[in-house]
Amino acid sequence: MSAHEETRASVVGELPGRRRLVVGAVGALFWAWLLARWAYHNTVLDRVFTAVGLPDLIRAERGVRGREPWLPAAPFEAVADAVGAVAAALGPASFLLDWLVWPFELAAFATETAPALASGAYLTVLLTVVSMLLGLVIAVPVSVARVYGGRALSLVSLIYTEVIRGTPLLAQLFFLYFGLPLASWFDAVAFVGEGPVPRSAVFVAVVGFTINSSAYQSEYIRAALQSVDEGQLTAARAVGLSKLQGIRHVVLPQGLRYAIPGWTNEFVYLLKYSSLAAFITVPELFRRARDIGSDTFQFTDVYVVAGLFYLALVLTVSLAMGRVETAVAIPGVGGTGEDR
Repeated sequence: MSAHEETRASVVGELPGRRRLVVGAVGALFWAWLLARWAYHNTVLDRVFTAVGLPDLIRAERGVRGREPWLPAAPFEAVADAVGAVAAALGPASFLLDWLVWPFELAAFATETAPALASGAYLTVLLTVVSMLLGLVIAVPVSVARVYGGRALSLVSLIYTEVIRGTPLLAQLFFLYFGLPLASWFDAVAFVGEGPVPRSAVFVAVVGFTINSSAYQSEYIRAALQSVDEGQLTAARAVGLSKLQGIRHVVLPQGLRYAIPGWTNEFVYLLKYSSLAAFITVPELFRRARDIGSDTFQFTDVYVVAGLFYLALVLTVSLAMGRVETAVAIPGVGGTGEDR
């Protein structure tokens, strides 16, 4: 099995039908709830519905800590208390039921903390998606320069890639946030931090993640470009296309398809590594969990719930990217095409 096929087989999108349906159904419910929570506290939607005479439909004015859960915690707490009482009645054998108390206590805790974690998940998704797309814009020319740019451009591309990949992402974020005046530059922009626009730390995080992700994406794309038969570029030149046109219209469309499995991995990595933005004061999912832990001292519970959030995001992203790979595959070209 080739490295390309091994990467494809590792994604959840390649699960057999029934298990993939279960993951997809759970993921759809999770995203429906997440999108509803984001919409319920969205400033723009609040203004729109207020203007049409529905001022109480959207509650954007509520702070993150004041947002109420949609499911009551009381039923879970009652079950936990009941199970705990039965376990206590068993005396020395209480350990047989004690372990059942924690899942219900965790469920009650999760219902109360979910609104704040949903707010953090919004920034986590925003950071990941924006940084991936902007990173792709940089990664494509960097990878093309590495493969087809000649000695000078290839060397510049190699230095850029290795410098970024060879230094820790957290150090890069600290350099951008504390070492450069990027935050003050963004603060000088009138709309930053106003209404639905995030504050300057979020923009600094986007810059850092974009630069870091572009280096890794360029390597995925470089490997994909090198997997395209060299004869295709020669054939493109033979029919009158310039070298740049041949790369643009013949090589890149195939290479980018080959890069999707690696691109999915980078998506998943960045989704998890976005938690490093917490260290430059961005209130994303991990920082929200840390703040809740500091307030409640239930660190184990809150990190378990936050971990479930990350797991749901990662599984649904993998599933969605598997469908994208299948949708854009060329029949007869590449692994997915051969399956058709």
